[in-house]
Amino acid sequence: RGSVTMRVIRTVAEIRAACIESPKPVGLVPTMGFLHEGHMALVQRCRAENEYAVASIFVNPTQFGPNEDFSTYPRDLDADLTKLEAARVDAAFVPPVEEIYPRGLTTSVDVGPLGERLEGESRPGHFRGVATVVCKLLAAVRPDRAYFGQKDAQQCLVVKTLNRDLDLGAEIVVVPTVRDPDGLALSTRNAYLGENDRRAALLLPRALDLARSLWLQGATDPSRVKLDMRALIERDPLAHVDYISVADGNTLEELDSIRRGALVSLAVHIGRVRLIDNIVL
Repeated sequence: RGSVTMRVIRTVAEIRAACIESPKPVGLVPTMGFLHEGHMALVQRCRAENEYAVASIFVNPTQFGPNEDFSTYPRDLDADLTKLEAARVDAAFVPPVEEIYPRGLTTSVDVGPLGERLEGESRPGHFRGVATVVCKLLAAVRPDRAYFGQKDAQQCLVVKTLNRDLDLGAEIVVVPTVRDPDGLALSTRNAYLGENDRRAALLLPRALDLARSLWLQGATDPSRVKLDMRALIERDPLAHVDYISVADGNTLEELDSIRRGALVSLAVHIGRVRLIDNIVL
């Protein structure tokens, strides 16, 4: 395609009309902004596979807990819009909070047990917020495809379940995790890491590499693998494990024996920063 003049749209009515009138298929990349190369990998895939590419930027208050970082979450809208326009996105949907959550709104979306495990257990209500905002975005844009990153593996499963159960009609495309050359998964919250924190954060991919190595060597006991991963991480006093999981890749139920397709995931506090990562065996 040639050059694209990107529209910046702030209302549900306008983005709905734009997508109805647009060439098809329509692709959507939902983001919370402060875009990095992980986000841009989703945007590039969306641009390549669709005639009309939409990216949303919305820091969703309902997926943050009362003691989490909603008010300080990194934001740089001007830089984000510049990146999206350079990537030839057709429309940037940038709604204010009151557009997504108008006064009097009482409906929310709960995906059941899948949203209560792992991140859902550590962050109660998180996936209710995620599922609700994604449902609203899919309803507004009605994309043929929507793009999410594998780094947020549980979120991908939640969105697939939501999309299937409510017949929302999108194809959910999961794009591989983008990593720095040293292995650290790209994340908006990496911006919080100081120099020593950044070094300690490398324990997440190293622990996942250890799990893969142990499995390839024949290990099948998840408890043993998780203990070895925890021991590796907790060598650094800056690192504190929230959880380590070896679970079924579709249900997130913990496994009694490791098998191909298992999702190994973890959440670790590095100083004041909480990071997540995963691999599929």
